[in-house]
Amino acid sequence: MAKSRYITIEDAKMAPFTRKTVGRGYGANLRPDEYYVVASVELGNTTTKCILTATNLNTSRTYLLDKTVKMTRDIRPPKKGEKVFGETVWHVELTKESVADLVKDTILESVKRSQISIEDDLDFVVRSTGVTAGFASPKEVGELIIALADGCLDAEIPPGKMSPSISKESLPKKLQEFTLLDKVMFDGAVVSVIPPTGRAVVANEMEGELVTAGIKAGAKWTEIDYRNPCVSMDFGTTLAGRIVNNDEPYAKTIGNFCGLAGAVADSIIRGTEKVDKRGGAALDLYTKDILKKADWKAAEEFAQRAHEHVDIRKVPEGRERFGTVPVDPQAAYDAGTTLIGCDIGKDGDAIPELTKIGHEIIESTDVHTLFATLDHVSATIVKRLIEEAADEGVIEEGSVLGVTGRAGITGRKPELILEFAQPYFEDVLFVSDALAMGAAVMARCMNSMGTPHIPLGGRQGGPCILGQRRKLQQR
Repeated sequence: MAKSRYITIEDAKMAPFTRKTVGRGYGANLRPDEYYVVASVELGNTTTKCILTATNLNTSRTYLLDKTVKMTRDIRPPKKGEKVFGETVWHVELTKESVADLVKDTILESVKRSQISIEDDLDFVVRSTGVTAGFASPKEVGELIIALADGCLDAEIPPGKMSPSISKESLPKKLQEFTLLDKVMFDGAVVSVIPPTGRAVVANEMEGELVTAGIKAGAKWTEIDYRNPCVSMDFGTTLAGRIVNNDEPYAKTIGNFCGLAGAVADSIIRGTEKVDKRGGAALDLYTKDILKKADWKAAEEFAQRAHEHVDIRKVPEGRERFGTVPVDPQAAYDAGTTLIGCDIGKDGDAIPELTKIGHEIIESTDVHTLFATLDHVSATIVKRLIEEAADEGVIEEGSVLGVTGRAGITGRKPELILEFAQPYFEDVLFVSDALAMGAAVMARCMNSMGTPHIPLGGRQGGPCILGQRRKLQQR
């Protein structure tokens, strides 16, 4: 029977944090400079976040300092003279200036709440976005990445804290004893996994990379060895994730998930008329007690009806989008990567049908049954994704499943997902904010700050791959 672990970085909260106080209360003989402080700046279709974490560079355990969340729909409208370069999946318009303003405000609020100093305490910033579904070209995605950087600079984050170091000597003295830059260089592999080679295969490729790394970091709080081979799924508004084999020293990404995820639940919730029709999300109504009086039998029946409009399959060649997200199936298949997508109709054209079902649920039952329906909907998405991947033969024996994202880990979803996953996986991990933990891991990888005695990369049960990497890079 598959085992399940539910890990949140809130479980390991460390606050307040300063270089002067961090050593007190977080383990014997720990020094403040043993912690690597990273800001994960994320602009998503539904939420924009700044999550500050501190990773102990001896134990590889990551602690939460602060999590500041804003609704992306609340971004200010374009001002006169500003150019709209893209929009979210919910048609919220974006300009470089408006994105930069939102990012700046979110960072500064998070820094203030966590009581850290950007100059003295913050070591690195990783920027990421899930807002790619409404974009027409890679150029527009590039504009967004620049806007995120502008917001960081406006918050007075130095450029050096957003790019990897080229040598041990270029790092601050407090970090030099923890880096392996004099032994191995950063060559693009993050926790021993390389992305598909050649052209980008999905627009949100970086999200899949970060959440896979973040689940590996979250696993360090458990006895589960979530190393290669593994499968990751991120249920934000859009779907991200990877299927990874167990090659050494670097595993290959043999599968990618793409399309829509939380957008399925959000489409249903908008039929209730209890949330904003343009930017409303399931998390607007979610509470811890929301499932207490649910009719689970009715919920399962409504979920089955919803799934009549959900298309989950291997992305066909010739498609430029799947689930509204830009994809390049030809590049994926040339690289030996299987693309598995989740859509609502074709590129979201059946969203109104899900909204109708949401209206029917709230009219005939209650909000409790509505959220029970969403649990069944998301769990069934996982079930169908797993079955499709298994049918395509891309889940390697011994793989561990990791799930993250608001639409994959709340309510009774873990319980339902575990039931579906049992025939395919021995262990399942549910990790909140894996993308933020993955940002902390990526920052370490960029600066070669590994922990050979407690490896994040390599195969399950295997040793650190530092020696293999050195041999590979010396060729």
